[in-house]
Amino acid sequence: MASVGVQRRSMQMVPRLGSEADMTKEAVEQIRARVAYQKSLLAAKGHSIDEEVKEMWRWVNITFMVGIPIVVASAVYSFFFDVHPHRFDGELPEYMHVRNKEFPWECSDCDIFDGACWKKCRAEKQK
Repeated sequence: MASVGVQRRSMQMVPRLGSEADMTKEAVEQIRARVAYQKSLLAAKGHSIDEEVKEMWRWVNITFMVGIPIVVASAVYSFFFDVHPHRFDGELPEYMHVRNKEFPWECSDCDIFDGACWKKCRAEKQK
C-alpha cells in the first residue's frame, strides 16, 4: 500500500489536504510556478507576440485565398460533373436482400424508403 504523502505525478495539480490556509498557500505557489514556467517558455521561443499575430494572419489569408476556393471548386465539380451510381430499379439480387430479422413496422420485409415494396405489401394486405 502506498504512503499517503508520496507524490506519484511529475506535477501536482491540486493542493494536498490540510488546513484551508495551507491549501490556499500551496495552490497560489503552484499557480505562480506554472506562470513562471510559461514565461520562461515564452522567453525561450525567440520571437515576439507581434510576430505570432503576423504568422496567424498569414495562415488566415492562406486559408481564405487557397483552402476555401479549393473546397468550393471541389464541391461544384462533384455536384455537376462527377458521375456517381444510383441504385438500380427493379428487384434486388438475392444476396442484397438478406434479412436476419424482420423490420419493426407493418410491412416487415420492406425497407423504410422503398415505396414500391410498401405499395405491393399494402395491396397484398387489402386482398
